[in-house]
Amino acid sequence: MHLAHDPAARPAAQISFDQFLTVDIRVGTIVAVEPFPEARKPAFKLTIDFGAGIGTKRSSAQLTQNYEADSLVGRQVAGVVNFPPRQIGKFMSEVLTLGFPDDGGNVVLFSPDKKVPNGARLF
Repeated sequence: MHLAHDPAARPAAQISFDQFLTVDIRVGTIVAVEPFPEARKPAFKLTIDFGAGIGTKRSSAQLTQNYEADSLVGRQVAGVVNFPPRQIGKFMSEVLTLGFPDDGGNVVLFSPDKKVPNGARLF
């Protein structure tokens, strides 16, 4: 099991608050979901609206175990928006969509429990 999925794993090394502030985590709304059959592990291609300041970004997410594509459209999610784009096969992922592992190690999305404005920053 990967350490990130092990609930008993030790916490990561301490960082300063200023280091934390360099990670830009924003909320956005999923506006489109496409299959990603060429991915090594089953995944979806997400289009996420992060509001006027950031705009619409794309992300690859391994969500197929816990979510149907249709159930994702309109859902708010959290994502890291200031990582450099990452090439995944022929797809360019522009943000890291955040989630936690369930008991089987499958992704459960991290999202606010109430609607907030797209582009709102985690603090």
